[in-house]
Amino acid sequence: MRIVVTVKHVPNPQSERRIENGHLVRGEEDTLNDLDENAIEAALSAKAVVPDAEIIAITMGPEGAKKALLRALQMGADRAYHLCDPALAGSDVTVTARVLARAIEKIGDVDLVICGSSSLDGMTSMLPGALAASLQLPVITDASKVSFSAEAVEATSYQVSTALTLRAEYPLVLSVNDEANRPHYPGFKEMLAAKKKPIEQWGLTQLGLSAEEVGAADSGTEVLDAQLYSQEKNQGTIVTDSANAGEALAKYLVEAGFAQEK
Repeated sequence: MRIVVTVKHVPNPQSERRIENGHLVRGEEDTLNDLDENAIEAALSAKAVVPDAEIIAITMGPEGAKKALLRALQMGADRAYHLCDPALAGSDVTVTARVLARAIEKIGDVDLVICGSSSLDGMTSMLPGALAASLQLPVITDASKVSFSAEAVEATSYQVSTALTLRAEYPLVLSVNDEANRPHYPGFKEMLAAKKKPIEQWGLTQLGLSAEEVGAADSGTEVLDAQLYSQEKNQGTIVTDSANAGEALAKYLVEAGFAQEK
């Protein structure tokens, strides 16, 4: 069995970020997308069922994105591919899916593709479906529970008050959310071993693509402007308890529309 896990290098949500010329500036504190850790952990669960399975991490991004691959290797991936080319800058989710699909086809004999259900920078949640469409494979998305066998995947996702359980035989694309498992923290030996695992870099030449087929040149969307979100925080009102604080709270709830006065 050959398993490909897509990963992404994203800005750390806790770090200071800025926007220049309509684009988010990535920095030293960028990190592996949280939900991609769940995807790697899911791949390890599949490998536990099929011990001879090979886990391959793949990412598309600038030079710094290699750090996300290193983390994937530390967590248990066997090898990795970095899709890196200046022409890829500005690719929207559909172009990204086509490029990843081309790489997966080049790797060959892939039985299972696992993605995090969303990236914490774009938050479109569209990549798994777009990737499955490009690969012409069935897809199960936003799985909260997953079980693997040697022949198929069974996964449950929760849709508005309904639990939907699906089963699909390999090959397929699967996306998982943060309820699917609890990612482990790699130990010191795993971190050392990761340094010896291969990371191969592919550009457009290796993928058989032209600059006109990727990046902003072929994307169906365009970022016209972007601004940092800011909102004045309401500091609230501190009421010193003088035996009538409860009455003050009740009055506030009524005035704010959270409760009705009887």
